[in-house]
Amino acid sequence: MYKRDYYQVLGVDRSATDEEIKKSYRSLALKYHPDRNPGDKDAEERFKEAAEAYEVLRDSEKRQTYDQYGHEGLQGTGFHGFQGFEDIFFSFSDIFEGFFGGGFGSRTRVERGADLRYKLKISFLEAAFGKDTEIDVPRYEACKTCNGSGVDPGYEKDICRTCGGRGQINRSQGFFRISTACPDCQGMGRIISHPCTECRGSGRVEKTRKIKVKVPHGVDAGMRLKLKGEGESGPNGGPPGDLYVEIFIEPHEFFEREGNDVVCHATISFVQAALGTVIEMPTLEGSEKAPIPKGTQPGDILRFHGKGIPRLQGYGRGDQIIIVDVRTPTKLSKKQKELLQELDKLEGEEVNEKGQRKFFWEK
Repeated sequence: MYKRDYYQVLGVDRSATDEEIKKSYRSLALKYHPDRNPGDKDAEERFKEAAEAYEVLRDSEKRQTYDQYGHEGLQGTGFHGFQGFEDIFFSFSDIFEGFFGGGFGSRTRVERGADLRYKLKISFLEAAFGKDTEIDVPRYEACKTCNGSGVDPGYEKDICRTCGGRGQINRSQGFFRISTACPDCQGMGRIISHPCTECRGSGRVEKTRKIKVKVPHGVDAGMRLKLKGEGESGPNGGPPGDLYVEIFIEPHEFFEREGNDVVCHATISFVQAALGTVIEMPTLEGSEKAPIPKGTQPGDILRFHGKGIPRLQGYGRGDQIIIVDVRTPTKLSKKQKELLQELDKLEGEEVNEKGQRKFFWEK
């Protein structure tokens, strides 16, 4: 029976690396898998042909023999090709290893630890200028007694009797033999008969750890700081997760934030607004003198350049924006009323006996 060249079957050069051969095989096996091509005899043959080629080329000794003597040279090794799907089952397991993230047989599943979140409340000024602090974070860490193995010191994990250490149990269904994770060892192939007394076999213990947090200047409410590797330890010695610190900012009694600017209000009398003055205004760093121009109107805006929030990324700061509020007196003495009426006359307005402006029919 004629057989195509195995390198031609997989579509690789004769100098292809093991990884290139494996990658090509996975692609072909998934493409021509019978589940994806029900009833397609050609796809079925291509599937078996690719599996047979891979079975030879992935084995260094078989590959060397094939390179020297071709298909005939393999007869002496006891390899006669695949006859059916039962023969290619274990070869096809490599597809599952790459495609689904796990293979057949016993293996220790190393998982990344969980990410953690911590809510940190800081003051308005701490958000503006940054802060170095420490936080207490409860998390699972690798058990120091058993070094994260879960086994009591002096003992080892036992081979699972249900799966014989393979981590998988098989059952036949039509042409296929289907493997599932062993329910007794959860696919590990090993069981813990003597669990660590400290962690009770989990390999991890809960600890409260003090962690230093550097809050940069200019952070805003709702931002998250990522502390890489400060999350929980992973099972079976897996890498730790990350810690995300979410920022909450307490409101300030005088300032409000708009981007990198801070906004505040200054209340002055109508005399100060009319004549102009200089007032003392609080800032994020002490106080500054703010000149009030003559004729200032309610709602006018003054600005202190560079007195706002430091920019989180980059240089410089925002501004301090001052909104002017003009206070109108609600109780006037007789003398004050007379002076205001006199002022009104000087401005050209006529008032009646009650101190009200005359309407045009009264003039």
